Amino acid sequence: MTASAARPGRLAALGLDRPVLRAWAMYDWAISAMQVMIVTAVFPIYYVKVAGAGLGAGKPTQALATANTVALVFIALLSPILGALADYAAVKKRLLAGFMLLGVAGTAAMFWIHHGDLGLASALFIVVLVGGTGSFVFYEALLPHIASREEMDRVSTAGYAIGYVGGGVLLALSLAMIQRPAWFGLPAGTGLSESAATLPTRLTFIATAVWWLVFSIPLFRRVPEPPRRLERDETAVRGAAVVRAAFVRLGETFRELRGYRQAFLLLLAFLIYNDGIQTIIKMATAYGTEIGIGQGALIASILLVQFVGIPFAFLFGMLAGRIGAKRAIFLGLAAYTVISILGYYMRTATHFLILAILVGMVQGGTQALSRSLFANMIPQHRSGEFFGFYSVFEKFAGIFGPLLFAGTIAATGSSRNAILSVIAFFAVGAVLLAFVNVDEGVEAAHAAETAQLGPLVAERSDA
Repeated sequence: MTASAARPGRLAALGLDRPVLRAWAMYDWAISAMQVMIVTAVFPIYYVKVAGAGLGAGKPTQALATANTVALVFIALLSPILGALADYAAVKKRLLAGFMLLGVAGTAAMFWIHHGDLGLASALFIVVLVGGTGSFVFYEALLPHIASREEMDRVSTAGYAIGYVGGGVLLALSLAMIQRPAWFGLPAGTGLSESAATLPTRLTFIATAVWWLVFSIPLFRRVPEPPRRLERDETAVRGAAVVRAAFVRLGETFRELRGYRQAFLLLLAFLIYNDGIQTIIKMATAYGTEIGIGQGALIASILLVQFVGIPFAFLFGMLAGRIGAKRAIFLGLAAYTVISILGYYMRTATHFLILAILVGMVQGGTQALSRSLFANMIPQHRSGEFFGFYSVFEKFAGIFGPLLFAGTIAATGSSRNAILSVIAFFAVGAVLLAFVNVDEGVEAAHAAETAQLGPLVAERSDA
């Protein structure tokens, strides 16, 4: 077999054999840079050490957890309404672009955060989180329109793997800039002013904004906007009527969720176990900073997560093809339980590094397979609305863990005791997941699509 003949086969195995799939996955490359730089690695450390300087032990971490909660509550309440509007008016890509630009602007504005600017840092973090998570609602809603049911596990995990590459490359460059500013012609050494000392880190925020913007372009150029959902009795509407229609569809979706019992049960399981995953992702570096692990070691460990995650995200997609997505998710949740136990005993940078490797092995695969499993259990013509609800559950899953951290810090002065409680999220989520009948859920989605398309095909044939 020639190299050119083998290449399509390898790309198909990875879920990247068509230009539209590669363009879709590139948005993961773009936004993952923001997620790793702002949500996970660099900004939380900067928030605690610079913006929250002088507040006392645990206070900046508590403030960061609160900011997480505010942003996620806002986007969780907004997501299903926007999802319904996106389906009805065929504006998924426009809404994705709007939220993306909001997040890009907020990320770039972080350049102006200085010592003690906790209020500004919190406000901009909320703006960026709203922009990023809002854009992801519509990004994920495009998945059922570009990939077949047989492809979705591979395409979804490929997106996460490419995201790891993008986030890892930018984080590596940023780590070099922060640790060795002289290499980039930036101020270095002792005796620097506050502005000069923080300049390398603040420049990485500008770099993140540019990266996010530039690498979003392939999606907007190559991924088509799905057509608006057609109804047999539909009349053309515009302006405010479209918004009213979106609210009507939102109410319909609430009612229809009862008819997709397996998809709804999966959402409940995901709500709970993803809470544990998001807690570990969002609070890891703030927690590490609080217990005295150095900035360089923390960022290097998160960088390692990115590159460990690349092969394992692809492996999870292949594993799902052999044992099923549901069983593969169970393996990920078992690994997270072990990570939580080890995290309780973490004391040194070496411990943090080991945990980072373990997280990198399961993080992308577990989340990607949750997304593709849900996409397989919903009808394509309602993808925006259903992924709007998926986003609600995903964002509320990011609320309870940080709230637990904030409450524990307020009550005990330390976040260490909150680590073990995360295990409950994995255990309860796994129990609910065990009751999900995947075959029944897929069949329900297929039946809904057939019922939607059948009358329309008949009408066109009569015409």
